[in-house]
Amino acid sequence: MNERRRSSLDGKPDNHLPPPVRALPEGRLLQYWKERERQHLRDVYAGLRIKKFPEDLRVLEHLLWISRSQVVIELGTHLGGSALWFRDRLRTVAAYGRVPEDIRVVTVDTTQDRARALLQDADPYFAKDITLVEGDITDPGVTEAVAQHIPAAARCLVVEDTAHTYETTYAALRHFSLFVADDGYFVVEDGIVDMAQLSPPGMPGGVVPAVRDWLTTEQGRRFHVRRDLELYGVTCHPFGWLQRVHP
Repeated sequence: MNERRRSSLDGKPDNHLPPPVRALPEGRLLQYWKERERQHLRDVYAGLRIKKFPEDLRVLEHLLWISRSQVVIELGTHLGGSALWFRDRLRTVAAYGRVPEDIRVVTVDTTQDRARALLQDADPYFAKDITLVEGDITDPGVTEAVAQHIPAAARCLVVEDTAHTYETTYAALRHFSLFVADDGYFVVEDGIVDMAQLSPPGMPGGVVPAVRDWLTTEQGRRFHVRRDLELYGVTCHPFGWLQRVHP
């Protein structure tokens, strides 16, 4: 299948399907993984880039349901596709009566102008349920800014998808784990950057070491790693599915 030319102006592909992953002969699993990794970089939701494996999105969907999360705090907005996806999943969970109708996605990035324009183009009313916060997650002031947009007593799912370095991962856990209620979830994305054979080129790494180090702190000991949530055999987030332990 020929791939259509992609626009360099707004980051949206001209067609709305990602490039296909070819079936590979037995024994070529590493090549298959690399093709899947390249594919997900050009995947889209509602016309915007989303950059997440379908298998991981399915697990996130499960977690939203079982944790009764009313709010998603997304660290790393990029082009806004995942913010729309989270918003639409929360709307569905609310429609089934699992959470209040006052759902919200609070999404953080260092700059938001491009994401704001793309979200406005995709859904002129996006701001009803999606709040863009601009700032650096290593700044405690950003945590305070996020807190202002969370309804009282709302259960939150936190998803970290920033620079995938030790410093940013550790800061995200330190500053934003406080929003996760008992039995709730904090998802640290893209631990594959620390897997030598799977890591995309040019990634500095440090995600998995940051998670392991943080789990030894007083704050981190309230969480544990749920490797069993790597449900579908293919995940970008090894060691990244964290659950707050009920006292």
